[in-house]
Amino acid sequence: MNKSKIFGSMLIIAGTTIGAGMLALPLASSGLGFGVASIIMFIIWSLMTYTALLMIEVHQFAPADATLHTLAYKLLGRKGQLIASFSMMFLFYALCAAYIAGGGEQIHSKLTNWFELDIPMQLGAIVFTVLIGTVVAIGTRSVDMINRSLFSLKLIALVLMLFLLLPHVSVDNLVALPVHQGLVLASLPVIFTSFGFHGSIPSIVRYLGKDTKALRRIIVVGSALPLAVYLLWMLASQGVLTQGELMGSQSLNGFIASLSRLLQDPMIANTVSIFADLALATSFLGVSLGLYDFIADLLKRSAKPSHRVQVAVVTFMPPLGFAMFYPQGFITALGYAAFALVVLAIFLPVAMVSTQRRQVGLGGYRVKGGVLGLTLVTLAGILIMTVQLLQMFDALPAVG
Repeated sequence: MNKSKIFGSMLIIAGTTIGAGMLALPLASSGLGFGVASIIMFIIWSLMTYTALLMIEVHQFAPADATLHTLAYKLLGRKGQLIASFSMMFLFYALCAAYIAGGGEQIHSKLTNWFELDIPMQLGAIVFTVLIGTVVAIGTRSVDMINRSLFSLKLIALVLMLFLLLPHVSVDNLVALPVHQGLVLASLPVIFTSFGFHGSIPSIVRYLGKDTKALRRIIVVGSALPLAVYLLWMLASQGVLTQGELMGSQSLNGFIASLSRLLQDPMIANTVSIFADLALATSFLGVSLGLYDFIADLLKRSAKPSHRVQVAVVTFMPPLGFAMFYPQGFITALGYAAFALVVLAIFLPVAMVSTQRRQVGLGGYRVKGGVLGLTLVTLAGILIMTVQLLQMFDALPAVG
């Protein structure tokens, strides 16, 4: 197997995972303390890696170019395919809504500070959507060219941000315990969403072929890279700010403002702000492109300019509508995305593996754990969905 392809595939997994969801982690786990938050992240990473390996098991008996829709139809029938399609669309829309809310908040803050104008928060969401939506509507090549530059800048900003923050870490902040036991459960949906990469698995299988051993290594190592980055980010953010300061931030801008007030170093605040801008832009570009192509295929629209405008309206208006009504709904929308991600990353892999194992018997590669493993991950998915529902009805404390 070509080592360059293996390394590149690991970076695809890592790049898909590390995005704007990373910005929500300090706020989602603000009342947990670094130790408890790290344990939860490790458990979520293990869960997502396990279900990704289930997908590799499913792919071994399918054509190399099989998509999730193909696999769902083959193993679960038309109903399974419809569930997969609906969940994919719901996930895309929820993520786009989160990124528009977060990006709009960032742009609103900059417009207010630069021009000293009292402008509505919704204007930032509109500007952010128009900028990214125009790039996506022009075509995939424009997204590719702009995304390469932004992603490179994002990595530089990430390294610089960690370099500036880590010297200010306080051990007292890191050893803090959860301020409320309910926050442990409340943090699950957002942390879970931050580890979503399963949508890229079919592309990697198509790229590498059905080399199960190499694919397993790619999944484990590629998903471990974001875990390491997240732990460093949590070490920096939760080590610099106390639980009270984190819980009082309430929003992305509030978090950046708290860092600026505490450290009194504008370079740190500017670096975090730039990283946030780049993370939101690159994540929104990737997710909205996927949603745009999905809508274009669903509506059977061509590449004609009039058709591209129609598809862009259907793609961007619903999530923009959410951001207009909930301009600070970044973390809220990420929580809603957990519903669809549970279906796509847990329920569907478990259902497809169960069906395939009944059909093929003991042949081929099997993920360890048997029925017990499948049952445990299913229960974990039910727990995450239940937590999000309880938060919607104010039965659990909200995060961020």
